[in-house]
Amino acid sequence: MRTFSSTVQTILNSGNIKFFFLIKLSFNSNYYLTSHSGDITFGGDIYSANGGLFEVDSPRFSSVIDREAYRVVVLDNLNAMKSEIESNVVGKPIEVRLGFLDTNDEPITTSGDVLFVYKGYVDAPTVSNDWERKAVSFEGTSALADLDMVNSFITSRDGMDQVSGADTSFDQIYETTAIEVKWGKLDQSNVVGGN
Repeated sequence: MRTFSSTVQTILNSGNIKFFFLIKLSFNSNYYLTSHSGDITFGGDIYSANGGLFEVDSPRFSSVIDREAYRVVVLDNLNAMKSEIESNVVGKPIEVRLGFLDTNDEPITTSGDVLFVYKGYVDAPTVSNDWERKAVSFEGTSALADLDMVNSFITSRDGMDQVSGADTSFDQIYETTAIEVKWGKLDQSNVVGGN
């Protein structure tokens, strides 16, 4: 269960919840964006209210393991984000934090009172231009995105040589031999000395 600072817990209990996002895009240049109406200084960095932040996925707290990705949309009138995509942003870090406003509508920027909502890497950037606005959508990877990954490994002398020329562990594997390996529970009746 996630715990909150006493300040955040008081705000959540009040029912009068006003919040803002702080987005850090660590691309070839760092971009600091906020959804607040004015710039916010947090952790020594200035998060710009005029950085073009257009849409951020709502925070989702889940009690089950899922593969949901996270999405941040930025307006790109100056082509800065398009240039970043062209120089490859896949795998670059995205951090999303959630901050709260106090009763005077002032941002609370104490590090213990600002929550991490998402921390991951760009997986699928897309650009959309509908002639009224140009928006760039950065989809961040799900924490479980690697479950879909297929990683092949060739078990032959030549295959191991591509990894390490000094490793001789596959030297006795013949290239034309296929071996079927059974996975699962060991059948004790077929083991020497088994029941």
